[in-house]
Amino acid sequence: MDTKRSGFNTKLIHAGDFKDQFKSASVPIYQTSTFAFESAEDGARCFGGESDGYIYSRIGNPTINALERELAILEGGYGGIAVSSGMAAACTIYLTLLSNGDHIVSTDAVYGPSRGVMEKEFVRFGIESTYINTTDYRNIEKAIRPNTRMLYIETPANPTMDISDLEVCSQIARKNNLIFVVDNTFASPYLQNPLAFGADIVFHSMTKLINGHADIVAGIIITQEKAMYTRLRSMMINLGCNMDPHQAYMVLRGLKTLSLRTDRAQFNAEHVAMFLEKHPKVAWVKYPGLKSHPQHCLAKKQMRGSGSTISFGLKGGYEAATKLLNNLKLALLAVSLGGVETLIQHPASMTHSKVSKENKLKSGITDDLIRLAVGIEDIEDIISDLNDGLMKV
Repeated sequence: MDTKRSGFNTKLIHAGDFKDQFKSASVPIYQTSTFAFESAEDGARCFGGESDGYIYSRIGNPTINALERELAILEGGYGGIAVSSGMAAACTIYLTLLSNGDHIVSTDAVYGPSRGVMEKEFVRFGIESTYINTTDYRNIEKAIRPNTRMLYIETPANPTMDISDLEVCSQIARKNNLIFVVDNTFASPYLQNPLAFGADIVFHSMTKLINGHADIVAGIIITQEKAMYTRLRSMMINLGCNMDPHQAYMVLRGLKTLSLRTDRAQFNAEHVAMFLEKHPKVAWVKYPGLKSHPQHCLAKKQMRGSGSTISFGLKGGYEAATKLLNNLKLALLAVSLGGVETLIQHPASMTHSKVSKENKLKSGITDDLIRLAVGIEDIEDIISDLNDGLMKV
């Protein structure tokens, strides 16, 4: 069966072409660190790259490889590289493609640790960075320097829900000979495929929507071309930030229901966003599905749905936000997103606490901003919980 020509849901169930001697219906967990060779000659061929046999799970493992193949198919890329976390994916990309004297341009409201590690750690190796609002292509063009090597976009952005134009960003990257990287975590392959718009690399924190059950931490990198894949995979192996086989099994299991979970959570998010937009204690709401979102039309163009994450602010600022967070019963006060449960958090003091006050304000991460990751509970219960909490603000 050629799953590359199949519909998305068929790919979720059957992509990856996994077959074992027992004809398992699901991919087994190959929970082993090492693999035996048939002979000394076989071992030499494996290490010499003349055979695709398995050697050691840091280098390759059947369970992990099945997940890598499936995500590559879902994103329309050449190959996938599964790693231990979303940050492992980001750091593998940085370490492989950036050198002393290089410069990176990125989204200002990007995931906090992705920016933090660049500004606090990679600067020690002589790598410069500029963080801007990438929703305006003119900001990108102005930020590019002679030593700029990479354009690194997160869209929708975390936590502002800003949408950057993937096609325009790709054109700018090509014009300036930049490597175009997209963090696609907030959309997942179900709602958005950056490689189709010209990205060189797309990556995910699979902890979020792809796994969808808040029970593992994982990341993956997918490349457009073989040469880039080979470079990144070599770095992953040398760094030792590979995924664990059981971790891969858990993601494969969660991945099968990606579209079902996303559809349900997105339906809920649309109704929650409309409820919040009309509430007298809510100052503003940012959700791509609302016509009030500044990039609503762009989101409809490059995404197949608006997702399940909402950002909003309360009229009482930080104090009001704290009261709301402390008075919810159903929504869990926790970071992360994309799980079956509704999660809520305060980015300025939590996920983006390591970003300077000045940079947070420039990025739109204000003290009143609350990020709500809507789950798949009954919509009446989610809205009732929010309403009860808002009544105490």
